Amino acid sequence: MKTHTFGPEYGFATRAVHTGNDIDQDSGAIKRPITLANSYALPYDPTDMNWSSAGGNLYTRNGGTNQKYLQERLASLEGGEDCVVLGSGVAALSGLFFAMLNQGDHVIFSSVTYIAVYRLLNELFNNKFGVETTIVDTSDPANVEAAIRPNTKLIHIETPGNPTLTISDIAAIAEIAHRHGALLSVDNTFASPFNQRPIELGADFTIESLTKYINGHGDAMGGAIIGRTEHLDKIRAQSQVNLGGIISPFNAWLITRGSVTLPLRMRQHNENARKVAQWLEAQPCVSFVAYPGLESHKGHEVAKKQMSPGFGGVLSFGLKADHDTHNRFVSYLNVITSAVSLGHDESLIVFLGENDERQYLYPEEFHNGFFRFSVGIEDVEDIIGDLKQAMEKAGLYDQ
Repeated sequence: MKTHTFGPEYGFATRAVHTGNDIDQDSGAIKRPITLANSYALPYDPTDMNWSSAGGNLYTRNGGTNQKYLQERLASLEGGEDCVVLGSGVAALSGLFFAMLNQGDHVIFSSVTYIAVYRLLNELFNNKFGVETTIVDTSDPANVEAAIRPNTKLIHIETPGNPTLTISDIAAIAEIAHRHGALLSVDNTFASPFNQRPIELGADFTIESLTKYINGHGDAMGGAIIGRTEHLDKIRAQSQVNLGGIISPFNAWLITRGSVTLPLRMRQHNENARKVAQWLEAQPCVSFVAYPGLESHKGHEVAKKQMSPGFGGVLSFGLKADHDTHNRFVSYLNVITSAVSLGHDESLIVFLGENDERQYLYPEEFHNGFFRFSVGIEDVEDIIGDLKQAMEKAGLYDQ
């Protein structure tokens, strides 16, 4: 049967549909099947095999077929040479750090990052493994330059940053990193490869929580690291095979299926979030709105330069209200669901209170509690209508 290759000469949406897919050799099905086996047939003489090798069909911890197909697609969509898919976004982050860092290395990382990065680099890696770490406001590349040491091995940034939507200049920080012999990793989860491709901007690694936009349906977990094969082979050997953070075949299949509609969904997320952000910014009861698509956002010009065609579906905002009123507002929402995670088809909101341990790292407007709002793909009129009626019931709308 004919096999199909879809390289960079094809458009993003075409590659999202076809890369990693092919006709099944046994059944003739035009979609890859789920291969749930955890073990594969050995050759006639297996005695000289490396049981810890990665990538071949030996044992699913070493690599499986559904993982392989998903990796092909993601490498293509991210503009990278290679990809490793693991069991969650945190498995991808910790797998990258574990494989690439050694005792005595120094890491610079963004002051606004996912909580697991803060835990891993601010507590676990330095306390357990002797890795030196420095927290930096990476929205200003000069801060990164000033933090460089002779032993700086890795700079890790997140842009837009979770949960404050802080923007960092990927190309500028890549230049700084490489000039000093360091590597740059970028968590691209809030943007997705549809809106931003860090490797094309000079990053060495892109990390995606596949649980979010790439899956898009809130029903599977996974994480990906995209970069050069020389680095990813090391990550496979150390973090996939020997730490065992493997993705299940079923989750890999679900995420592959979800990724087909990534371009369609992201257009809707982008458009809805922009309209919701503009509406919120006009409400007297709203204390601030953080969304890189707004001209009022501090990082808007940098975001315009490195994000296209849109700015993602996540925003943060605050209310001119006390703690309990924030919670009452959420209790009145009907279309929007109070839940963690983001990038789902449905709109999700979470109230982050005043006692966050990382509050000292956030801009001042975030210190009185705020919402992280993942705007879904529902009709935007219904999303805005839901916010309005909840504000009215909470006694906020007429302020």
